[in-house]
Amino acid sequence: MRRLVMVVSVLLGVQVAALGQTASEPRGWGYGFGAVGGTSGSSAATLHVGGGGEGLVYKGLGLGAEIGCLSPFQDLGDGIGILSTNVAYHFVKPNRKLVPFVSGGFSLAFTSGSSGGGNFGGGVQYWMRPHVGLRLEFRDHVFSSDSPHVYGFRVGLSFR
Repeated sequence: MRRLVMVVSVLLGVQVAALGQTASEPRGWGYGFGAVGGTSGSSAATLHVGGGGEGLVYKGLGLGAEIGCLSPFQDLGDGIGILSTNVAYHFVKPNRKLVPFVSGGFSLAFTSGSSGGGNFGGGVQYWMRPHVGLRLEFRDHVFSSDSPHVYGFRVGLSFR
């Protein structure tokens, strides 16, 4: 099951990154990130690493998918996988290097079992070069009404 989720995620990420590409203006990108965060009601810190892709489908409206591993700092080998599919809005303007965005969607946490939930967040992408950008983001995952929020402050690189 884990392998199937990984393969489907990679395929979705590649397709999303290819959405709407034109020679003059890229409309899709991939990204990798590392995040430091925690869970509500706990003082334990977490590390979340992963990657994904997004593509604009209409003006600033985008679709994306990502996969990553979330672990407590005390035991990095005791992590869970998190797969997310999202809808995002990017506040894009022509030739703008700094692009703020908001995002939200479905999340699936998995180890030997799985649990569905949602996520929301936002941040900025700063396109340092035409094909490389710095991505700063806050993301919050919630898997059920009685589970804690899993949040993280992300730093990553985007490429198009």
